[in-house]
Amino acid sequence: MSSPEVTIQLHEKALRLLTEDASKIEKLIEVQMENLTTRQCPLYEEVLDTQMYGFSREIDFAVRAGLIAEQSGKEMLSRLERNLAQLYEALNNKE
Repeated sequence: MSSPEVTIQLHEKALRLLTEDASKIEKLIEVQMENLTTRQCPLYEEVLDTQMYGFSREIDFAVRAGLIAEQSGKEMLSRLERNLAQLYEALNNKE
């Protein structure tokens, strides 16, 4: 394999792995949205916050390593942050 082929494969693999991790966080958010009755669950919120922080570090690493474009990373993170904001808004409106 030539160097450009390896680079393309690394980019694709990084995007696939990050997309998988983002999907896991989205599933956590969806589960919480479906169960809005568990508002005061600091442990669940802590898990979501920890997952979001870890994901932001993954994005940062992938961008710095040149595995993904900065814009792609920002878009992935932004989508999750919007979903999380909607969850917190729904939880606040539930009270």
